[in-house]
Amino acid sequence: MANSGCEDLRGQEGESFLYFAYGSNLLTERIHLRNPSAVFCCVARLQDFKLDFGNSQGKTSETWHGGIATIFQSPGDEVWGVVWKMNKSNLSSLDEQEGVKSGTYVPIEVNVYTQEGKEITCRSYQMKNYESAPPSPQYKKGKKSHCLSKSEKPLPQA
Repeated sequence: MANSGCEDLRGQEGESFLYFAYGSNLLTERIHLRNPSAVFCCVARLQDFKLDFGNSQGKTSETWHGGIATIFQSPGDEVWGVVWKMNKSNLSSLDEQEGVKSGTYVPIEVNVYTQEGKEITCRSYQMKNYESAPPSPQYKKGKKSHCLSKSEKPLPQA
């Protein structure tokens, strides 16, 4: 990959921030619903974490009707996703979309690695107090599209 789009960014600087997405926000259409400033930056890997699906506080999501994506620390595992560069004016709408106020997710800071091996610091989200559950029908139906970046290149297989 010749240009990852993240060369001059080391994390949250100035009027923008970097967001590592691993679930439904991999899709351009989904992220742009409430966050129009999001610009695809690069494909990246989160080391020592694992992807899981679950229900917050054991309750099935009324929106997703099944397990929703989260990540948890797991030495030796990795999660592939995409990095979006976003204007800080979209931070509250991203938090709202991720259910921060309702307590579904909490924002976390993570270090991810581009395909070129460059380390960058990003905001991401992690579900707290959840019970593992099968992925929602939307995740199952959109499985192929969830594995594509904006550039239509598939994410690497774990």
